Amino acid sequence: MSRLSSALSHVSLGTNQFELATEFYDAVLAPLGIRRILDLSEHQAIAYGREFPEFWIQRPYNGQKAETANGVHIAFLAENNSQVDAFYQAALAQGATADGTPR
Repeated sequence: MSRLSSALSHVSLGTNQFELATEFYDAVLAPLGIRRILDLSEHQAIAYGREFPEFWIQRPYNGQKAETANGVHIAFLAENNSQVDAFYQAALAQGATADGTPR
């Protein structure tokens, strides 16, 4: 049996609007107990997690413009429906577009 609690090491998303992206993820991840674990703002990279850096927002490493990837889906774990609802409401407050109600 594996001692790891997650199937992923980490996920990185490139952004062309670093400050706006970090403001968004600071707000929506907080209800899930996810916080900044590693702040490399001087390199325009922030790592989020509960205990270790699992989710990164950053300018693309190669210096090129970040582009939308079709089919990308990332799901964050929540402990209960209240956290899911708080995440959803925080996302809407930050300007996210609803794609149905949380389930």
